[in-house]
Amino acid sequence: MSKAVILLSGGLDSATTLAIAKSENYECYALSVNYHQRHIAELEAAKKIAAHFNVKDHKTVELDLSWMLTSALTNPELKVPTELSAHIPITYVPARNTLMLTLALGWAEVIGAHDIFIGVNAVDYSGYPDCRPEYIMQFQKMANLATKSAVEGKAIQLHTPLIDLSKEAIIAKGVHLDVDYSVTVSCYQADKDGLACGVCDSCRLRQNGFKAAGVVDPTHYQ
Repeated sequence: MSKAVILLSGGLDSATTLAIAKSENYECYALSVNYHQRHIAELEAAKKIAAHFNVKDHKTVELDLSWMLTSALTNPELKVPTELSAHIPITYVPARNTLMLTLALGWAEVIGAHDIFIGVNAVDYSGYPDCRPEYIMQFQKMANLATKSAVEGKAIQLHTPLIDLSKEAIIAKGVHLDVDYSVTVSCYQADKDGLACGVCDSCRLRQNGFKAAGVVDPTHYQ
């Protein structure tokens, strides 16, 4: 059984990504990152998701990005948007996916894994530049230039199974793979108990996805 590192935020997309990795018979190592975001409810959700899918190991790494004050996810004084935007939104955290993928890359080398899964999505694209296929392709190249594993002939492969799927399709796939979406937290401003606001752009994308998929929305709202 091949080992894989799966970035697990505790949200809908990352939970589905973990389920896909499990269904493809990978031995899964889940990696969550506490980057001092607005709330840690999603990290508590990640623990439940990791336990549900019986991962081999689940680590939560501390990476303090609270000094990045341009993002509403790391600066609580900034207002989280409630309308979807055609521009890069204020919830963009500079270099977040690059930093998280780098941590996953390091852990992959440590445990002898050659596969990394990340739940980025470019269809329900919120304007984040680090969710695009072009970005993933370039990180893939960097990973295989920068690692001992790749230099010695064992390339690292990035997997983005959701990148071309609509939120509707992601939810349908997750339901098929036994994802319990009631424990996932996608809201940008969930309270300490993980209850979603229901109005931020992340909540709106999630709500629309369940509606389009014909699945009852199991999200716990404030």
